[in-house]
Amino acid sequence: MSDFIRWLYANYVKPQLEQTSPIGYEQALSMMDTSLDQQLHKEYSRALEFYASAAFLLGVRTGAGLGPVLKEEPH
Repeated sequence: MSDFIRWLYANYVKPQLEQTSPIGYEQALSMMDTSLDQQLHKEYSRALEFYASAAFLLGVRTGAGLGPVLKEEPH
């Protein structure tokens, strides 16, 4: 990942994830915090960083790709 993507994750994506309501995922998230040892928790955090950043970029690309379609007049 590029330095920009790491910065974007740390300063935008991660804070958004932390503010998101965990309703429906409380048990799974609690298990991730309590059942993983320190090394696995670190690896889990790195995987979360990778997939959350990739999902964010996918959203950006999808939005950019839909821009011209959304400007068209309805048929």
